[in-house]
Amino acid sequence: MLSSLSIKNYALIEDVHIDLKKSLNIITGETGAGKSIILGALGLIIGNRADLSSLKDNQKKCIIEANFNIAHLHLKPLFEKLDLDYETNTIIRREILASGKSRAFVNDSPVKLQSLQLLGNELIDIHSQQETRSLAESAYQYQIVDSIAGVEVDLKAFKKQDQKIKKLSSQLNQLIEKEAELIRARDYKAFLLSELEEAKLSEIQLEELESEQLQLSNVEAIKEQLSFASNAIQEENYGISEQLNEINNRFQKISDFGEQYSTLQERFNSLRIEAEDLSFEVDKLNTSLEDDPQSLEKINDRLALIYKLQKKHQVESLEELLQIEENLAQEVFETENIQNQISSLEKEISAEQIKLVAFGKTLHKKRKAVLPKLIEKAKVHLQDLAMPNVQFDFHIHFTEKASAFGMDEMEWKFSANKGSSPKPIGKIASGGELSRLTLALKFILAEHKKLPTIIFDEIDTGVSGDVALKIGNMLSAMGNFLQVVSITHLPQIASKGEQHFKVYKQELNARTTTQLKALNKEERITEIAEMLGGDATSTSAIAHAKTLFQ
Repeated sequence: MLSSLSIKNYALIEDVHIDLKKSLNIITGETGAGKSIILGALGLIIGNRADLSSLKDNQKKCIIEANFNIAHLHLKPLFEKLDLDYETNTIIRREILASGKSRAFVNDSPVKLQSLQLLGNELIDIHSQQETRSLAESAYQYQIVDSIAGVEVDLKAFKKQDQKIKKLSSQLNQLIEKEAELIRARDYKAFLLSELEEAKLSEIQLEELESEQLQLSNVEAIKEQLSFASNAIQEENYGISEQLNEINNRFQKISDFGEQYSTLQERFNSLRIEAEDLSFEVDKLNTSLEDDPQSLEKINDRLALIYKLQKKHQVESLEELLQIEENLAQEVFETENIQNQISSLEKEISAEQIKLVAFGKTLHKKRKAVLPKLIEKAKVHLQDLAMPNVQFDFHIHFTEKASAFGMDEMEWKFSANKGSSPKPIGKIASGGELSRLTLALKFILAEHKKLPTIIFDEIDTGVSGDVALKIGNMLSAMGNFLQVVSITHLPQIASKGEQHFKVYKQELNARTTTQLKALNKEERITEIAEMLGGDATSTSAIAHAKTLFQ
């Protein structure tokens, strides 16, 4: 319930604070006094957008603060979802700064407007003459029926199953799109894969192949140098090997004359042996090396193919080409395998759809069962509101098409007059009829569900006299199990409130301000007398006003 409301520097209000009762609270005032300002302030509390023009003094900020007792509304999960601290006494504050910037706070924690709207929907339900048109909306009609049918758990299960199917369907659509894309590219990718596979890239050692190509491309130059080296080592009399042999012999003659000579002799002997080994290796290479144009051509072709493939696939290494080959093989495989995945997913969706239909049928059965009860209750309440000839024609039928409400299609038709066929509620022209129907349905809903604070903005539109008195009695009865605020211009309704506020204008220092005052018993009698259209000071007007409180 809304425990208190404080408004500062908003529209014509300079500073107002009110404490509200748990039951029926009445707000009255002359046309233009500022009753709509109160609604505007409450709208900001539940997340309506702020407007800089709302500031009374644009040099100061506007502050609207509402204190709610929410212990009975079971809103802790919502607070957790919105990442807010849960308090049974929750304070919501809106600020409009002089710069035009708006801020919102819940229990002193800053919140985004979207979060405030989600929370506000659970705290205040504002019904103006425009909102009575929501009677024709499916969401409102299902809310009424489902509250009486007690299908909250069933509807939650249906929605969960529906979300599961939507998720699977999304996966299926992605697979189908992927299959179409793969099919479009399959032939080209298969060609690319075949081209890479034919190159037998995994059998290639690129560095060895390039080295072999280099050698075969330079056979003559290599043989020329090898021959020169062999001659230089082996040439008679002047070859390196012959000279080292002569030096070794000479040092052998003096090796006994000292260790230093024997050491030199050993080193020259090692050089002689190494020279002979080098000569053998050079001759061996020279003999084995032959010009092979055919092998060179094959290697050149092999390397040309690799370089061509690297350029084609925009890579610089053989390893990258091998990775592309692996990726293409996987994609070609997926193209061939994806239809199996699609078929499997389609079967899973069909199985889940059967479950969804079962949930939908359960909802339908329970809803259909309570429609007669809803119609009977609505008739009783509307007859109490001076509509004795009311007729209802509520229909619900099952489809296998899922929506946010299940698999039902529901239509409400209504007639207030004898001899007139029921028509869709959205086509009812009379504001008074809509107001009374709204009130009756809200009363029924309140009997079955914990509702937030309901604010009726002139629910009495189009009614007067005895009907107004009956509406007042129903509002009073509704106030026994939830908080109701009624903005009214009818004395019959105003007299039924546990608490009565009067909105009025006051001029102070050449400035007009809107004030809100809680009336005591005597002040209420005077206000009711004035609303009756009589002289509030006359004995008859006062007496008439007093009778309304009886």
